[in-house]
Amino acid sequence: MLIGVDVCDIGRFQASLERTPSLRDKLFCPAEADLPVASLAARFAAKEALAKALGAPGNLGWHDAEVVSLPSGQPTLELRGTVLARATELGVSRAQVTLSHDAGVAMAFVVLE
Repeated sequence: MLIGVDVCDIGRFQASLERTPSLRDKLFCPAEADLPVASLAARFAAKEALAKALGAPGNLGWHDAEVVSLPSGQPTLELRGTVLARATELGVSRAQVTLSHDAGVAMAFVVLE
């Protein structure tokens, strides 16, 4: 089992997006990009937590991991490209994620099995 966790200050993240508008498209897949800033911060934290769980290799593509919500609202991770290759290399067959945001902070916890 591999575990990763990350937190993101929502206000600071919003300031970064305002300062560098191209950052939104660099970090997020089209289906993620139009979400409210608190949800984006949580998804950014999820991608960072996923990278940590994978050992943080420097070649992971931001668009190769996407947080997708099931109809129930439960978040899931879709892995492809560089992220899927690293997960496969480590023997990962299942990825789980949980997200939360409150009091100006977003967090994500990732478990890979």
